[in-house]
Amino acid sequence: MAPATEDKSLSAATDAAPHLHAPGNSRMTPEERITALTDGLHTILAKAVESPAHWQVLLDASATLWRYSGGNVALLMMQMAQRGTEEPTLVAGYKEWERHGRTVLRGEHALWVIAPRTARMNEITLPDGTRQRIPVGQRVPANAVEDGKKTVITGWRGQAVFDVSQTEGTPLLVPRAGAESAPDASELWHSLAEVARRHGFDLNVTNAQYGLTSGFTDFASRSVQVGAWLNDEERAAVLAHELGHVLLHGPNDDVGRLYGSSADHRGLAEVEAESVAYTVLRAHGIDRGPQSASYLAGWADAVIGAESDARAQDAGSKLPASRVDIAKSVLGRVTAASKGILEITHPPGFGGKIAAADADPRVSQPAAYAGVEGPATSADGPVMAGP
Repeated sequence: MAPATEDKSLSAATDAAPHLHAPGNSRMTPEERITALTDGLHTILAKAVESPAHWQVLLDASATLWRYSGGNVALLMMQMAQRGTEEPTLVAGYKEWERHGRTVLRGEHALWVIAPRTARMNEITLPDGTRQRIPVGQRVPANAVEDGKKTVITGWRGQAVFDVSQTEGTPLLVPRAGAESAPDASELWHSLAEVARRHGFDLNVTNAQYGLTSGFTDFASRSVQVGAWLNDEERAAVLAHELGHVLLHGPNDDVGRLYGSSADHRGLAEVEAESVAYTVLRAHGIDRGPQSASYLAGWADAVIGAESDARAQDAGSKLPASRVDIAKSVLGRVTAASKGILEITHPPGFGGKIAAADADPRVSQPAAYAGVEGPATSADGPVMAGP
């Protein structure tokens, strides 16, 4: 981790990144919009490699907006920082806010994220055994066998969204950082144990590794060991770290092996696992910053080391072209793994997407209301206004 005197903000990155809400940018073509978003993300990731503190800022935001991809979390932070406003908390499109009884304030400029263009395709097998995809509705060639329909990504587009702070209307309970009740490490431990179970791993609390390591993942026996000598919070943190390995660094980790972040490249693999643990615990209200220091401080060295290894192997164009490519891949892997864990452990809050309120409306009582003063405490818990 960077020294305490280092500026833990994205100001340097946002200053250099394109101002997507600047006058005239609303008339960008879709291609220009994607280019601007991509350039901005590149700038942020380049800064994150140079500064572990900037990497930690991205993880902090991912803990709040964990239902979004890592790249879009970075873009949302960049745009909010450019406006000099608070970090995004709950984000949705114009019509989605309307469905929840809120409207975008007059004069507000959209935030932009990258969303996929999709199309429904027929998967078919031709008489010679060749498999193809053709648009749904297009005539199927004679003697071809239809294998079913599938939605596929055909490209990318910019999608306009707005943070809750840019809207008004029906009061909406919005969890704020630091407002949650004290986290229950014992409850988190049990929910993390459920994640291990769902992935087919046995969990053993043992003194077997005492003096060596606090946690250990064995893919051959499909088991995770956690030190019996640890307290509840430390056990939860170690288990979250080991789950990062479970989800990312197994024998079939072709992506990690491609760019040097598999179990064979422990430096970057350890940073990935600790980044997952940091994000998961942060989402549950536990700040493990000091304990994560040794891992996150090695972030830049691990990325640069993986880049050097890739160049030495000279295995062709499939390898990452730069450390920014590695950072982008790592951020995507970390946030995807964190989401997979958090969807099971259910942290307080919405994960950044308003639609999550319907799926899991549990929120802590000491939260802030958007638009109006919050209602009186209910004996049945927090009251959610709107649908």
